[in-house]
Amino acid sequence: MSVVATLPLFPLHAVLLPGASIGLRVFERRYLDMLRDSSRDGGGFGLCLILQGDEAGAPAVPAAFGVEARVDDFDMGSDGVLQLRLRGARRFHVEQTVRDNGLVVGEVRWCAPDTDDELRPQHALLSTLLQHIIEQAGEDYAPATPALLDQASWVGWQLAQLLPLEESQRLQLLQLDDVHARLDLLLGWIP
Repeated sequence: MSVVATLPLFPLHAVLLPGASIGLRVFERRYLDMLRDSSRDGGGFGLCLILQGDEAGAPAVPAAFGVEARVDDFDMGSDGVLQLRLRGARRFHVEQTVRDNGLVVGEVRWCAPDTDDELRPQHALLSTLLQHIIEQAGEDYAPATPALLDQASWVGWQLAQLLPLEESQRLQLLQLDDVHARLDLLLGWIP
């Protein structure tokens, strides 16, 4: 893991994964202010699974691992609520948190980027499964190049996003630095 940084955290009842996309409706003043500040600084913010509490109201207790969220797109809904399309970037580990004007702010340590390892023979089934899921899910999930279907990290994150997993399972995957250990875990969850 690398340097420590300060990152505002948005606790959510969902896990954002690296490279994945998620929709988010933002209406609380503290989060609107956070978005304004992070866009002004050119940075993102952290999305963490809620371990205790709720998305609205009093600050919730976030998981110790999360993903930096970047805004891909935004719109104002007909109800006047800001709607965001976020993309997951870097993984991080929260070293400590502080409360700041109703926000949870984390001192985070960035996790090392995934290696570009190729799939191991014991994980070939996962690539085949992913190909079948992509055929059903459509073009939005298709790899930019066919070679990605042989890349352990890409296959793992795509399956983690597309399989019907519990959020606690996605969090388990997010906590693992070893791309092959993630694939082992996914393989064990497939009936």
